This record gives sequence, structure tokens and C-alpha cells, in this order.
Amino acid sequence: MIKKQKIKFVQEAKSALKGYKLYGIMPIENVPDSLVQKVRNQLKPHARLIVARKKLLQKIMEGNDSTKMLEKYVQGNVALILSKNDDPFELYRIIDQNRLKLQAKPGQISPSDITIEAGETSIPPGQAVTELKAGGIDVKIDKGKVVIAKTKVLVQKGAKIATPVAKALKTLGVTPFETGTKVSAIISQGIVYDEKVLGINAEVVTNDIATAFYGAYTLTIELGYATEENVPVLLKKGYIGALGLGLKAKVYSPATTEKMLAQAVANALSLEIANEE
Repeated sequence: MIKKQKIKFVQEAKSALKGYKLYGIMPIENVPDSLVQKVRNQLKPHARLIVARKKLLQKIMEGNDSTKMLEKYVQGNVALILSKNDDPFELYRIIDQNRLKLQAKPGQISPSDITIEAGETSIPPGQAVTELKAGGIDVKIDKGKVVIAKTKVLVQKGAKIATPVAKALKTLGVTPFETGTKVSAIISQGIVYDEKVLGINAEVVTNDIATAFYGAYTLTIELGYATEENVPVLLKKGYIGALGLGLKAKVYSPATTEKMLAQAVANALSLEIANEE
């Protein structure tokens, strides 16, 4: 854009800020344009994205008290989110759910083991066979079809992907990488919610509560502190401890007598066997 266009763009964007309740920052570094466009379409008609260079965005944001508070989150290429809805967590969920599978590029580090399964493919015989073999995949032609002879871990997690391997994976249509969209921060009613807070959902809360409960429950058992949840376990633990002590001290009671008699019989049989020998 030329200077006049930039000035007009900033002025129009500043005016647009007044009609929204939420403002957010969405990093778009290395995010494909198709994915950014998908998010843009999802947000209509209640929200919009403003994509521009960092300096232009800063010019736009400095004209609004709320967006000023988000300036520190403008790192690298980002988009400014404007939303008429007032639920920051719902906005975060909509954006966070977008994912796109990507092909492997030479030199990338594999995020996980890349396994090629044995079986028929839809690839026609020809140059593709050479590319697959160059990538370390054992293939053969069977009844006019390219067949992978055996299952193999082609690339291990953390390993660098070589050029022949990347070509082979592209030929097979394997997309081992994934990219997505996220939100760095959202401001609502003067409160800034960063990514850590926005990422809290029902599943996270449930898991945290379950972990905390188990830790507290275990501690009460160890301390012998009675609660509604642990009384049956404490009673059982106490009974077993008392029974063991009673047997060791040879204290007669309804619970120990039978076991002590059984032990006496076993000892007597052992002596009888020993005498016979």
C-alpha cells in the first residue's frame, strides 16, 4: 500500500474498533493463508480479522484503550481479532479448533514416528516407484498396482527428514505435520486473558480436580484423618493392623483365636513330619 492507502486503512480500522466488545491477538506466523481465510469465514458475521504489518496494527491499536493493553502480545506476524460476542472463551474455542495437515519438507524434524503400513496403494506404476524406493520404502508391482511390501517406521520421532523421504511421503499423500490457529490474548471488559487462562476448559478443570482429590485422599489415609470418603478404608486398615498385632502378641479374641489355632495346627503338623523323618 502507498502512504495514502495506509493512512486510510488505519483510520477506517480505528473507527471499526468502536463497534466491538472483545479484542484479541492471533499469531499467523507460518500459518497458511487458506487457514487464516477459514478462520475469517468462521468469525463472520459477529467478528472479523484485521491483518496488516506490525507497525500498522500498532497504529490502529493505539487509538483504543482496550487494544493498547494488547500491544505487548504483538510479536511477529499477527492478526487483530474484533468480536461482538462477549465470551472470550467461546472465541478462543472457535479459533483453537482449526487444524490443517501439512506435507513434510526436507530438513524438518519429525514430530513423531512416521510409519508406512504394508498394503496396496492407489499409485500407478512408473516414476513414483523410483521415488518410493529412493525414500527407503520397500515396494513391488502386483497386478498392475504399487504395493508396499512391509510395514516400516520410515522416520523416527525427532529425526530430520531427508529430501528423498519427503518426496516419498508426498507421493503417498502422508501429511505428518499439523498447524493450527491460536490466540495469544483476548481483552474483555478491561481484563486481559492470556493463552494459559483461555486454554482452561471443562476437561482440564475435571482432571485438575480429580488429581487434587486423589492427592488429598492419599494424604488423609497416610495421616489417619477420617473423612466421609476414606472411613471404610481406614477401618479396614485399622482392622488389619490390629489383627496383625494381636497375632504377634498372642492376644486371644474372636478374630485371632481361629487364626492362632490354625497356626498351632500347622506347627504341630510340621513337628510331626520332622519327627517321622
